[in-house]
Amino acid sequence: MNYPDIDPVALSLGSVDIHWYGISYMVAFLVGWWLAKHRARQLHNWGMQAIDDLVFYVVLGVVLGGRLGYILFYGFDDWLDDPLRLIRVWEGGMSFHGGLVGVLIAMGLFARKHHKHFFEVTDFIAPIVPVGLFSGRIGNFINGELWGGPTDLPWGMSLSCDRFFYVCTNKLDLPAGIAMTPPLHPSQLYEAFLEGIIMFIVLWLVASKRPPMMTISGLFLIMYGLFRFSVELVRMPDAHIGYLWGDWLTMGQLLSLPMLIAGIIIYVLAFKMRQKPS
Repeated sequence: MNYPDIDPVALSLGSVDIHWYGISYMVAFLVGWWLAKHRARQLHNWGMQAIDDLVFYVVLGVVLGGRLGYILFYGFDDWLDDPLRLIRVWEGGMSFHGGLVGVLIAMGLFARKHHKHFFEVTDFIAPIVPVGLFSGRIGNFINGELWGGPTDLPWGMSLSCDRFFYVCTNKLDLPAGIAMTPPLHPSQLYEAFLEGIIMFIVLWLVASKRPPMMTISGLFLIMYGLFRFSVELVRMPDAHIGYLWGDWLTMGQLLSLPMLIAGIIIYVLAFKMRQKPS
């Protein structure tokens, strides 16, 4: 299969370009807002005003944490050469792990303001997060970033070296004159399916059973850690970072391991304490 070569710019209004990547985040926040209100109607201790406040905190945590995390983990040297790159979010470059830290800090501030238990807030938001993960990975696919390595599978996608010159030369080290890459794993779509669709279904079903507090938060960390670690096995690492150890350990895997460990601990504690949501 050939990559459809989608234009990253959805709409141009004079000198202003509206990118699909930004639209994907806007859609995620709007759908997440609607789902949060739907969950609040099923729970007696969440008012609509609190949901509006919660979404505001989440947006700040995702955008600030995601961008700062990307610069810190993946693009620090590039940022030193070009400090304004920090604010050019439309070019891509958001770290989930940075966004997670940003959201956790935001949830702590929200919980304190609204006099809620921290894990009560994270359990509430966890089933909604996969919507954002799905939308973000589709944005990555449209941007043509985060490709996997070569594959013989029938859904592998070949890229044009005219547009993806960086992938051809820096990641695949193809000789000059090659027009197309070999078929590559569409790892963005793998993550959209696993982190988006599968996680949403599982977490939403578990949340509907009203499990002990911390269960959903722990399950979220476990599933994301496993899925991200697995997909990174076929994803090409950032050329300026490469593999951190051997020919397989990537930065994404290194950052996912603490999530997996923390998720297992939280999940076990949830069933030991068996504290019901208020």
